[in-house]
Amino acid sequence: MQSDFWHDRWQRNQIGFHQDAVSPMLAAHWEATGVSRDARVFVPLAGKSLDMAWLAARGHSILGVELSPIAVRDFFASQQLVPEVRATAYGQHHVAGPYELIVGDAFALDAEALADCHAVYDRAALIALPPGMRSAYLHELYTALPAGCRGLLVSLEYPQAQKDGPPFSVEEAEVRAGLQQHWQVDLLERRDILAEDGGSVGEGLSALHTVAYRLQRNPDPPL
Repeated sequence: MQSDFWHDRWQRNQIGFHQDAVSPMLAAHWEATGVSRDARVFVPLAGKSLDMAWLAARGHSILGVELSPIAVRDFFASQQLVPEVRATAYGQHHVAGPYELIVGDAFALDAEALADCHAVYDRAALIALPPGMRSAYLHELYTALPAGCRGLLVSLEYPQAQKDGPPFSVEEAEVRAGLQQHWQVDLLERRDILAEDGGSVGEGLSALHTVAYRLQRNPDPPL
C-alpha cells in the first residue's frame, strides 16, 4: 500500500477511519497502562485524532507522525492552535502547545527521533497496514521505542475473507508474534462491536471485535 493511497483518501475526505469522539478503548484502558502523567506519547499514523487531545488533557505531550498535511492542518485548527513549522530529516515538524506532529513517514523514524517517547498509543496505525507492512512496522518501528516504554494498542478482529481492508483484521497471534521479542503484551479486553458499529467497517461482516492490549518494552540486553 503506497502513500498515494492515503493522500488520496484525505484529499477526497474519505476518512471513515476518523472518529468524531474519543476512542472508548482509550478512555477505558489508558490508566491500566501505568504510563506516568508527564510522559511523552508517540502516536503513529496520527491523522487528526481527537484521542491526542484527550491524552494532552491528562498532562501528556504528544509526538505524532502522519503522511497527510491535510490531517495535520485540520488537527491544529480543531485545537485552535497555529503551529510553528520546521524541517528535519524526518519531515515537517508542526509544533504548538503540547503537540508535535511530523508530516512524514513513520517508517523513517528511528531510536533518536523516539528517544524521549516513554509511551505509545496505537489505535489506527497497525490495522491500517497490509500484512507485509505490518511485520516491518512491528519489528522495526516498535523496536525503536526506548526500553521501559509503555502503552496501549487497539486493534480490530473480523473474518478477513469477508472484507478488504483497510482497516485490516489483526489477530492476537500476529500481535504477539510481532512484539514478543521486545515487548510484554497483555490482553486487556476483546469487545464485540458489530451491533454498535455505525460506520462502514461492520458492513457485510458476521463478526467484529475491537481488542485492547497493554504494552511494556523490555529492558535492552546488556552489551
